[in-house]
Amino acid sequence: MESQRTVVVFGAYGHTGRFVVAQLQGRGFVPVLSGRDAGKLEALAASHPGTDVRPASVDDPVSLDRALAGAAAVVNCAGPFATTAAPVIEAALRAGIPYVDVAAEIEANADTFTHFGDRARAAGAVIVPAMAFYGGLGDLLTTAAMGDWTAADEVHIAYGLSGWHPTAGTRAAGAVSSRRRDGRRVRYANGRLEYHHDDLPTLEWPFPHPMGPRTVIGEFTMADAVTVPSHLSVPEVRTYMTVEAARDLSDPDTPAPAATDELGRSEQTFLVDVVVRSGGGERRAVARGRDIYAVTAPLVVEAVDRVLTGRTRTTGVASAGAIFDAPDFLGALSSHLSLELHR
Repeated sequence: MESQRTVVVFGAYGHTGRFVVAQLQGRGFVPVLSGRDAGKLEALAASHPGTDVRPASVDDPVSLDRALAGAAAVVNCAGPFATTAAPVIEAALRAGIPYVDVAAEIEANADTFTHFGDRARAAGAVIVPAMAFYGGLGDLLTTAAMGDWTAADEVHIAYGLSGWHPTAGTRAAGAVSSRRRDGRRVRYANGRLEYHHDDLPTLEWPFPHPMGPRTVIGEFTMADAVTVPSHLSVPEVRTYMTVEAARDLSDPDTPAPAATDELGRSEQTFLVDVVVRSGGGERRAVARGRDIYAVTAPLVVEAVDRVLTGRTRTTGVASAGAIFDAPDFLGALSSHLSLELHR
């Protein structure tokens, strides 16, 4: 029975990985700590008595197989995902277990859908990329807002962050993505990812209470540009970011997030405002919470729990909104998110 609750966390000692390990334990799962640095794994295990440590590296398939042996699922928290996603997915397919990751990298997520979609579907496997604040939450909110609409003209996802102290992993992933794009910007328009050199526009977004209207960077494209159109018929997906948060992210001197409560969360707050338009109609979903990295943990663990208990709608590579009942999933996060749905 315990093996059915055993979940490997690859990259367990990273900032987000630590939140995921704690959340798994809090939900009655048995986390296995994995990653390439044995010393960091042992140090983390000291604060989580009873956890198993299994060092592994993405360039050593045998070590990954040992790490996943006997587990029920694997969660990949180790970026950059352009490097780690494919090897860990391959190991999950060999082990015959579900794979979930927290990738915010647009191209890495697109690669997962492209390279593993057919194989995973044929094997009846479950692979859920971008099950995080970026990509997963926006997709769930969009899907919930769509309701009975089968298509929409456009989706707008506005991120109202009080600030953004990026982790080392966020910076590393951003550098990889920038190199892959050769310095170009990316947006989802006309039913596809488009790459361009245009300057990003600024505009005012009417965030609801308590944030109110704020200046945002337009076309601040995030993983939602992959997850949302992977299963919803929407030719335009636009994402926006408050200028303060974008400025923090671009400043190399912005420090990493610092814990300010007993759960390890930072003071950062967020408001995600999703607007879906079709014809003359408009629907909206809003989520409020604290710490974008910390809130990823309940998103991930709820996904793992639903996959392992068969509360899924499909197999293969699938985004959060495609594989889960979006309103029900969001409702299960009520202790972590304040939610509003306007249809």
